[in-house]
Amino acid sequence: MNNKLKQLLSLVAIAAMLFTQACSPKTGPDTIFINGEVYTVDAGNSKVQAVAVTDGMIKAVGTTEEISEMAGSNTKIVDLAGMTMTPGLIESHAHLMGIGYNKLELDLMYVKTYDELVEKVAEAVAKAEPGQWITGRGWHQDKWIEKPDVMEKGFQTHDNMSAVSPDNPVFLRHASGHASFANAKAMEMAGVNRLSTESLSGEVEGGEIIKDKLGNPTGVFTERASSLVGRLVPQETPERDDQALEMAIQELLEKGITSFHDAGSGQAFIDRLQRFKAEGKLKVRQYVMLTGRQPELLEEWYERGPMIDPDHMVTVRSIKLNCDGALGPRGAWLLEAYTDRADHYGHETLPIETVNSVSEKALATGFQVCSHAIGDRANREILDRYETSFKKFPNINSKDVRFRIEHAQHLNVDDIPRFGEMGVIAAMQAVHMSSDRPWAIDRLGKARIEEGAYVWQKLLQSGAKIINGTDAPVEPVDPLPSFFASVARKTLDGFPEGGFEADQSMSRDEALRSFTLDAAFGEFEEDFKGSIEIGKAADFTVFDKNIMTVPEMEILDTKVAMTIINGEILYEKGK
Repeated sequence: MNNKLKQLLSLVAIAAMLFTQACSPKTGPDTIFINGEVYTVDAGNSKVQAVAVTDGMIKAVGTTEEISEMAGSNTKIVDLAGMTMTPGLIESHAHLMGIGYNKLELDLMYVKTYDELVEKVAEAVAKAEPGQWITGRGWHQDKWIEKPDVMEKGFQTHDNMSAVSPDNPVFLRHASGHASFANAKAMEMAGVNRLSTESLSGEVEGGEIIKDKLGNPTGVFTERASSLVGRLVPQETPERDDQALEMAIQELLEKGITSFHDAGSGQAFIDRLQRFKAEGKLKVRQYVMLTGRQPELLEEWYERGPMIDPDHMVTVRSIKLNCDGALGPRGAWLLEAYTDRADHYGHETLPIETVNSVSEKALATGFQVCSHAIGDRANREILDRYETSFKKFPNINSKDVRFRIEHAQHLNVDDIPRFGEMGVIAAMQAVHMSSDRPWAIDRLGKARIEEGAYVWQKLLQSGAKIINGTDAPVEPVDPLPSFFASVARKTLDGFPEGGFEADQSMSRDEALRSFTLDAAFGEFEEDFKGSIEIGKAADFTVFDKNIMTVPEMEILDTKVAMTIINGEILYEKGK
């Protein structure tokens, strides 16, 4: 073959290749989202209009024109039509099964009076089989608009509830999860009476049976005393557990939540999550804290080590310790007595030395420790024990292990700087300020409230990271009321004008970061998610209003328009 023929054939081949390329579909991203108000939460708090996604990861960010030019013939184009996109919201502290079961049991979260609670119990009794347990959650006596005529130590008594349910045992958990309310039938089955403890006061280790002046139990149990009746409530079935989990996952998607920190669960829950993942039903990313209430479980996991999922769907690398109670039932552990109950300091709900032993084992085996503390004494005790444990591991930088205090609501002024100094994360739920602040001042008094309650700016200025959440089902799992509370420091009906201790409010950028990038930091995932940057997971939340610019009260009217995980739209309003 002569050279001229070779050259001709080569030219024909090149022409054929160019023709084939011209006729082939243009390769582009899987999906592009255009025409949005996109808040990236990157280092510069950049704002863009559009995002390109390939294989569940962010491929590019930029203007609508720039990203549109990348589209191929098979690229899905999602027009945001001016809506606001943020990184996928991360719930940093809540209880997944509790969210689901709140939908299967009596939901008392919105009950406004004791009479209304009694009415709901009566309705449940009318539908129940004889002897069937009536269970529920969500009552909070300090949020009722009208107090019952008879109260003991700030709580209602069981008489009216027992009258409408003489034969069905009733067990209703407080909104906080740190108290419960039982009727006469349930207490009879549990053997609870005026002789149930050594003293008429009702004090038990780590909790209290609230009694009247004659020593008769009122039906209210705080902290660990709740188990006296709670242990009799029948165990749920696996089928009901699956139903509750499915309902909880759907609720997260509808509220724009793409990742979830479960604040204390056991092996059965972890196994259920893994099964749901294998079956393609999990959908929302899970970061699980092992419950510290099962020491044998912790020992098993110390041997095993953290379970870090390469798919970023079910990760187990932290431990939850419950160190005091809640402020509502006066279970939060305080340095000074309650203002509205001068003989009472709250409860240490586990031997505080447990924090030392668990922290040391966690440091040795690679686990994070997340300790529940609401009162100022509980926070101080935990910080002291974290510090002692860190000193036993001088080769470990305390800021690298990212130990957390869950809630960190009421702090002594001397302990606030320690969060930043030690690298302890404050996992706070801003919505508690909206719900609790109007009555919390009765518990703590003006000085303690102003100096150390919900002190977000003081913590941020110490160098600490604040990660945000709802503590659902204590509060609804909707992040927007918590975002609102972060910036407005008002109740959800807008009281007071100017907000409570307004100098401690977060900016909207800070509040968004607490639900995204810093929340991802709280689970060691800030390199994978939490901001809209090239190479990170395509997890997004889309709102029908711009929560970064609308008037404060309009934040509460905002709805989630889309929830997107791995680039896939898993929830779309109205569809």
